[in-house]
Amino acid sequence: MSAQSPSNSAPSAPLPGSSSSAGPSAGPSAGPSAGSPVGTRRPPSRPPSLWRQTALQAWRDARAGELHLLILALMLAVAAVCAVAFLSDRLDRGLRRDAAQLLGGDVVMASDQPTPAAVRALAQRHGMRTVDTLSFPSMARAEDAQGGGSRLVAVKAVSPTYPLRGALTLSDGRKAGAPAAGSVWADPGVLSALGVKVGDAVLLGDATLRIAGEIANEPDRGAGFMNLMPRVMVAQSDLPATGLIQPASRVTYRFGVVGNEPAVRAFTAEARQSMREQNWRGVRLESLDSGRPEMRQTLDRATKFLNLVALLAALLAAIAVALAAREFANRHLNDCAMLRVLGQPQRRLTWVFTLEFAMVGGLASAAGVALGFLLHYIFIGLLAGLIAVDLPAPGLWPVLLGLGMGMSLLLGFGLPPVLQLASVPPLRVIRRDVGRPKATSLAVLAAGVVGFATVLTALSADWRLGLIATGGFAVALALFALLAWLAVLALRKLVPQAGAPRWLLLATRQVAARPGFAVLQVGALSIGLLALALLVLMRTDLIDSWRAATPANAPDRFVINIQPEQGVGFRSELEKAGVKDYDWYPMIRGRLVSINGQAVRAGQFQEERAQRLVEREFNLSHSAELPSHNQLTQGRWVPEEKDGLSVEQGLADQLGLKLGDRLAFDIAGTTVESRITTLRKVDWGSMRVNFFVLYPKADMPELPMSFISAFRAPDGQAAALDRTLVRAFPNLTLVDVSAELHQVQAVLEQVSTAVQLLFGVALALGVVVLLVAAVGSREARTREFALMRAMGASSALMAAVQRAELLGLGALAGLLAGSAAQAMGWALTHYAFDFEWQFKPWVLIGTTVGGALLAQLAGWWALRGVLQRPVVQTLRDAAE
Repeated sequence: MSAQSPSNSAPSAPLPGSSSSAGPSAGPSAGPSAGSPVGTRRPPSRPPSLWRQTALQAWRDARAGELHLLILALMLAVAAVCAVAFLSDRLDRGLRRDAAQLLGGDVVMASDQPTPAAVRALAQRHGMRTVDTLSFPSMARAEDAQGGGSRLVAVKAVSPTYPLRGALTLSDGRKAGAPAAGSVWADPGVLSALGVKVGDAVLLGDATLRIAGEIANEPDRGAGFMNLMPRVMVAQSDLPATGLIQPASRVTYRFGVVGNEPAVRAFTAEARQSMREQNWRGVRLESLDSGRPEMRQTLDRATKFLNLVALLAALLAAIAVALAAREFANRHLNDCAMLRVLGQPQRRLTWVFTLEFAMVGGLASAAGVALGFLLHYIFIGLLAGLIAVDLPAPGLWPVLLGLGMGMSLLLGFGLPPVLQLASVPPLRVIRRDVGRPKATSLAVLAAGVVGFATVLTALSADWRLGLIATGGFAVALALFALLAWLAVLALRKLVPQAGAPRWLLLATRQVAARPGFAVLQVGALSIGLLALALLVLMRTDLIDSWRAATPANAPDRFVINIQPEQGVGFRSELEKAGVKDYDWYPMIRGRLVSINGQAVRAGQFQEERAQRLVEREFNLSHSAELPSHNQLTQGRWVPEEKDGLSVEQGLADQLGLKLGDRLAFDIAGTTVESRITTLRKVDWGSMRVNFFVLYPKADMPELPMSFISAFRAPDGQAAALDRTLVRAFPNLTLVDVSAELHQVQAVLEQVSTAVQLLFGVALALGVVVLLVAAVGSREARTREFALMRAMGASSALMAAVQRAELLGLGALAGLLAGSAAQAMGWALTHYAFDFEWQFKPWVLIGTTVGGALLAQLAGWWALRGVLQRPVVQTLRDAAE
């Protein structure tokens, strides 16, 4: 409808009881004002400016409470999105800032053999500074006079130029580099485990070295989930005296370089070329781009869940905003009709409401950004066990994201129904049945939904997560609307005219009389309940999967290098100590040399992780029975299967392996070839013994092997059992992970708390959706109940009708939401979170009962006072 001038929009005759000269449409030809001197005219009043009218309109709406739920929904959605965005942005900035320190240089060559001389010459030719580090596990011991305690440690030998980037910090605040010859830097865990202090001696192999300082921060230690072994740092010149490096020793050699940008680029390109041409095995090149530390599975899942909560919060906010805007438009229909009568142009009304919503959206989004900023500090505190970097200040991106999200929510979902107010015909002043909001804005709303879903999917860290969340909600909404429509049509047949209670008959007839409104309410309630049910399901499954990976009785000791002839004696010592449930597996070292008869080369794989896997030696094992903590994904496990092989699913995906492929391993100079008959799923985050490759056989005596065991030491006997095993079998390596296990469990509790914090925000937003859906029916119910009471219906009967309608719609919405939550939960756990999903029948019961109760409570809060409102007042208001 085009804009009209005041003279065209005003009625030709004054309204009853009104002055013909009132309003902005009164022009120069108007007669003299009453009470003014004859022959004089009052100067025409000037209408307020557009900005002043917008400000007044917004102030009145705010005082009347028209904008409260709208603002609350926007604030919570923006806060949830911004809290995750601020945390992610600061983590990314911190990791980028410290990338060179975490790597140990601008570029680092890591290998399982000493760095090639050609690489050293290449760095020297480009004038680069270099550093050498060697890392390997070994046992550290205290002197007998100090108890003779022992501890498995991560030895790191460094050259005098260490570190190239950053500085090593000691507990007394000193900034240090490489330790002096004859001394070591040690982690606090080493000192406490050995019962020594700074200044005491520690035995490494054949050498006795002095502890010169306690490490507080090691710049190039990395940002892994945790370190299983505490650090002992020695000077490279002391390494020969220890006698720890032997021909078969597993040592990681790292050669770091630092230089200007052109030198770094040239070194990287030439080193990669040499690696390809000379086919160096077990060598990889790490740079600031390719050497980022990998996040472990637990933190990955937590981050995905936080992203999921943020996505659902934004989707819930979109629904709440759309419903609240619809109610806002219905409440302003009569006011806009009067403004049109008084000569207000359509274009001006459009601008007034657009500017009002822009103003409200800006303020609510800014408040949401501030709330999200505060929430992300709580996350940082809760995740302190995982975040090991000093985070820099956040950038502007989370702020812009929050403001953009809030404005797109309000303008995309809230403005379309409100803009229809500008086209309300003046005739509505005397005919209230005209000028209702039309469905033409549904196309605009659909476009907004599609655009908003695209933004959410793009912003999610995992495209599967975004696609399942947004696509699932879109499909669920359409399905909810269809099923609700069919249910409403079936109401008349299900509840007969005769014999049914009066309250039930009135409730069903009232719902059937307004099928569109009932579908809208059920759809809104179902979507809100779906989000709540899905969050409860995912939160429960997520935390249960974490706790199942590290149960209270998880192994806290790992022992390797147990020789076959020591097996009986070792297991006897465990039984004497009361250890009954423990892992016991043979361990075979082998390198993958061919796949289906084709020689394996790292260059044939695109992904860096796949290249690293084929360059390393695998820990193989054999077992006639499938390990209880492994799950078959393909194939059938056949004990003692000849020529059979079981491969971990992740390894198969990385290397492109499938059932029937033949793998050949070089085991101590002997090539062993077998066929893949099963694929297994392994949870590497568990504290159990796991292998990439298993032979389904009880014995393989023809292969050289040692054994590995994992067990939980009896309470109060751990230290004594450790000493007994080390003294009886001095060659084995015993790893005490009890402290690390407690740290893992503490970190999981921290992550769980952080997850539940944002979960609470989303729950609050879901409740807002329920409230908005209930508020939307307030005026319609008020008029209907007033007419029924005027015709003789009692307040008790009307209260029963209201309860029946709300409980029925809530139960239907809960049943639909529970069914959809089960389907979406399966898709998310299977494709996004990668953990086991189980059908939970209690969810359907819980959502059905919970939906009915929540709808009743939300309806009671939103519709309170409807039955107490005087009938005459309600009818008068409806007629005005």
